[in-house]
Amino acid sequence: MTTPSHSHRGADEPISPPPGCPAHGLGPGGLRRLYGSEAESDLAGIYEKLRAEHGSVAPVLVHDDVPMWAVIGHTETLHMLRTRSHFTRDSRRMRVVQDGTFAPDNPLAPMVTWAPLISFAEGAEHQRVRGAINDALATIDDRGLRRFIHRSSQRLVNEFCEKGTADLVSQFAEHLPMAVMCEVLGMPDEYNERLVQAGRDMTKGTATAVESNEYVMSVLYRHTTRRRAQPEEDFTSRLIAHPAKLTDDEVAQNLRVVLIAAYEGTANLMANVLRMVLTDPRFRAQLNGGQMTVPEAIEQSLWDEPPMNAQVGYVATEDAELGGQRIKAGDGIMYVIAAGNVDPVIRPDLKASMAGNRAHLAFGGGPHECPGQDIARSIADVGVDALLMRLPDAELAVDEKELRWRQTLIARHLVDLPVMFTPRPPQDVKLRPTMGRVPSPRKEWEVSSPPPRPQATSPAAAVPAQASAAERSDQPLAAPPPSLTGEGEPPKGALQRLLRWWRGY
Repeated sequence: MTTPSHSHRGADEPISPPPGCPAHGLGPGGLRRLYGSEAESDLAGIYEKLRAEHGSVAPVLVHDDVPMWAVIGHTETLHMLRTRSHFTRDSRRMRVVQDGTFAPDNPLAPMVTWAPLISFAEGAEHQRVRGAINDALATIDDRGLRRFIHRSSQRLVNEFCEKGTADLVSQFAEHLPMAVMCEVLGMPDEYNERLVQAGRDMTKGTATAVESNEYVMSVLYRHTTRRRAQPEEDFTSRLIAHPAKLTDDEVAQNLRVVLIAAYEGTANLMANVLRMVLTDPRFRAQLNGGQMTVPEAIEQSLWDEPPMNAQVGYVATEDAELGGQRIKAGDGIMYVIAAGNVDPVIRPDLKASMAGNRAHLAFGGGPHECPGQDIARSIADVGVDALLMRLPDAELAVDEKELRWRQTLIARHLVDLPVMFTPRPPQDVKLRPTMGRVPSPRKEWEVSSPPPRPQATSPAAAVPAQASAAERSDQPLAAPPPSLTGEGEPPKGALQRLLRWWRGY
């Protein structure tokens, strides 16, 4: 391994491979490509090569050989995200955008091309739009949202629970976040397979990403127009009515940010957590044994397998030094979440538990930190918990080595997660779990057991209601009444009641 280079270069200065180093996988100027066959098979390996060659900040090539700086150090990433005087999200100031090197049909265009939305706003404009979004998010009823997530989870499980087999990616993880977000935005009728697939495709950097983005935006523009005319009690209506007075274009574009950020990231997060539960015996033992809660498992996954690989579209507003590299004004910058989370400076031991530690980069940082991360956590928490409760014996249906991944510059996610389990009947999604039958209120308070029913024939029922404890102690107890849900008597301990309340039941 070579010593990290800290030579002060600009992004537009050619870098040649060192003597004796094969140039395989390198592009113009000797820069490493973050796309193509090598990147698709081992992008993490490329980042480690970059760390060895350049340190925490490295010059790279993204799609169509567009040059950028890749920030792969944890500390350097946070410094860039928090230093708004030197780095901005206004991609119009990017040199490759101004000179046409970054073409409108570049696969990364949906992530880089400037639009009137919170992701690209800065200063007072960012505060105006961010304030509107934060205020609209603050009106969401958390418990009501968790109940909807639970019911949607049950509805999805009902579709395959009788078969005994399922693909937890295409039949669960990909659908739950989109169903929930459509409900939050007030457009449940727009939830369908096409929207699910378009939402996944537009962040992959594929040839169809631009087309998928256009479809999603057409749905959101139509919804915005409808809510402007007929407001209701939903996120979109509150965004439209906010004193910030967002235009229809601003509303639709920012709905895209909220929808896609929550959808793609949460779908990947859920798939990653479920895979860990199914493939790591130690992990599942911890989870089932009460040593690790689902929220703690989610945070561990956000460290080890962040749902989004990287964020592109940052720009240097003036000449600056970052990670020992000289960044010039106008240089394009991206930060690599996956690489920053495994930076040896902050994680010398990757096997150490990170449960409870939220210092990861999964939701960004600084003024542009993801505003919808609490919704994403709720979807993953309730969704994974509901699935594990319904299918506690689910097992991976193939060898772990046979699992397939799709990797791009932006995200890495499972293609499928086949499982098998004991077939079960569907469950009423509207029936809330209960602590048992609630007795009718008494007309007069009494501190005695109610009289036995005449038709009772069990030995316990034959004992007079006023019998002493000694007379009743040798009688067998009657079997408890069956649960209303048909799944056995619900837990009645204080801890179980607290957990059920937390889950929104």
